[in-house]
Amino acid sequence: MLRQYRSRIEQARVYDVAIVTALEEAPKLSARIGNRLLLKREDQQSVYSFKLRGAYNKIVRVPEAQRARGVVCASAGNHAQGVALAAKRLGIPAWIVMPRTTPAIKVDAVRLLGGRAVLHGDTFDDAAAHAATLAEEKGLASIPPYDDADVIAGQGTVGKEILEQIGTGPLDAVFVPTGGGGLLAGIAAYIKAVRPGVQVISVEPEDSDCMAQALEAGRRVKLAQVGLFADGVAVRQAGAEPFRVARETVDAAIRVSIDEICAAIRDLFQENRSLPEPAGALAVAGVKRWAAMHGAQGKTYVAVISGGNLNFDRLRHIAERAEVGEGRETLMAVTIPEKPGSFKRFLKEIGRRPLTEFNYRYASPAQAHVFAGVHFSGPEDRDGVIAKLRGDGYPVVDLTGNEMAKLHVRYMVGGRAPGLSDERLYRFEFPERPGACLDFLNAVGGRWNISLFHYRNHGAAYGRVLCGLQVPRAERAECRRALDQLGYPYWDETENPAYALFLGTQEASAGT
Repeated sequence: MLRQYRSRIEQARVYDVAIVTALEEAPKLSARIGNRLLLKREDQQSVYSFKLRGAYNKIVRVPEAQRARGVVCASAGNHAQGVALAAKRLGIPAWIVMPRTTPAIKVDAVRLLGGRAVLHGDTFDDAAAHAATLAEEKGLASIPPYDDADVIAGQGTVGKEILEQIGTGPLDAVFVPTGGGGLLAGIAAYIKAVRPGVQVISVEPEDSDCMAQALEAGRRVKLAQVGLFADGVAVRQAGAEPFRVARETVDAAIRVSIDEICAAIRDLFQENRSLPEPAGALAVAGVKRWAAMHGAQGKTYVAVISGGNLNFDRLRHIAERAEVGEGRETLMAVTIPEKPGSFKRFLKEIGRRPLTEFNYRYASPAQAHVFAGVHFSGPEDRDGVIAKLRGDGYPVVDLTGNEMAKLHVRYMVGGRAPGLSDERLYRFEFPERPGACLDFLNAVGGRWNISLFHYRNHGAAYGRVLCGLQVPRAERAECRRALDQLGYPYWDETENPAYALFLGTQEASAGT
C-alpha cells in the first residue's frame, strides 16, 4: 500500500495550480515550547489552502470526454475554491453546491474563480445530495473532498515537499490537521514510505474528532454532531480510504480545545503576522499540547498550516478566547457577602493581578455573585489564589472550561427571574439563514413559554443561542422530542453551575 501511494504521490499533477509552499522556522514558538518548530505554509497557496492540490489531481485524471462536460462538488469551504480554480485552469465548467447558510464571502470567492455556485439546502448533507443529483442529470464528474485515492495523492505532495525541504536533517514528527482525513492519509503514506521513523500525529478539535474515535475503535465512527468553530474539519465521519491508510500509518491522534485553537491563531499572528483559519491553526495547537504532555525538549516538529480563509468577523471571538487557551486567563464565579467592604476585601485577595473582566450582581440580602476574569502568572499562582479564597470563606467555581459561561453568561450576569417555575435552559446552534428563528418558534414557542433568549454570532454559518423554556416536568420528554425533530444541535444546560449562579430562577449556593 505504501509503495503504491508513494508512486501516486510522486506522479501527482498538482503544480499546474499549486506552488511549493515554504517550510518556515518559527523561532518564537520554538523558544516557548523548547523544541524546533517548522511551519508548512499551505495558507500561501493562491486559494489560501492545500485543497487545490487534491482537487486538481483528481480532475485532471477524469477521462477527457467526461471532463469536458464539467465537474461538480458539494462544499462550503476550501474544497469549493480548489475545485473552481482547477476547473478554470482546465477550461471546464464547475458546479459548486453550497448550503444556503454559506457566508457570502465564500460564495463570492467561488464565483470569482469561475465556479457556478448553486445554493441548496441548509446543511452540507442537503448540498451533497443535490450535487449527486446534478452529477447524474448532467453527466458530471463528482469531485470528493477527501475520500478518493487521487485526492489523497494530491494532498500527499505536501508530505513529499516537507521531506525534500528538510533534507537529511532531523525530523521527529509531523502534525497534521484532520477532518475527513485526505490530507492526513496522503502525508502519512508518503512519510512512512520514505522516512518511517518520523511520527505522524493527527490533530482534531475535541468536538469534531471522528478520526481519533475511529482509530481508537478500529472502525469508522459517525459522530452524532460536530462542533463548527473549526469548520474546515467539521466532519461527522472519516473517509473510508483515508481511514484505511491512517490506521496503518498514523502514530497518534490528539484533540485540542477551541480555546487552544484560538491561542494558536494568536501565536501564529505574533510569529509571522499570518492569520490562519481555525482548522489551519490546529497543528500548532497540537504541537503545543504534545510537547507539554510528553515533556519533549530538543525535538524537531513540523506543523502543517492548512488554510488561511479566516472570516474577519471571527477575530473578536478568537481574541476573546486566546488568553484562556494559553492558560493565562481564568474565569471564575465567586460568591461574596452582600455587606459594605466585602467587594474591597475580595479585590485585595486578588491583589495586583490584571483583571480582564468583572461583573458584579446583587443576589440576595445575604450575598452577591462576581463573574471575574483574572490573569495569573501560571497554574500554581491560580491554584494558590483560589485555595486562599476558599479558605477565607469565598465559594469559588472555576468557569474556564464552561462553554455556556464563556459564550453567553458572561454577557448576561444579573438576569435573574425569581419565582419563575419549570424553567429549562438549552444551548443551541442556529443555522444562519432567514427563517431559522421562526422555525424554532414554530417548534416550541406555541407550546412552552420562552423565558430567556440570548443570541450571538461571530461571522460563522451558525449563531449561538441560549434559551430558557418553561416546561412542566410531565412535558419534558415531549419537549426533547420537539427539539430533536427541529434538527438544530442543542445541549441541556439546566444543571450548569453558571446558570445557577447568575441566571437561575432561584438563589443557588456556589460550590467548589
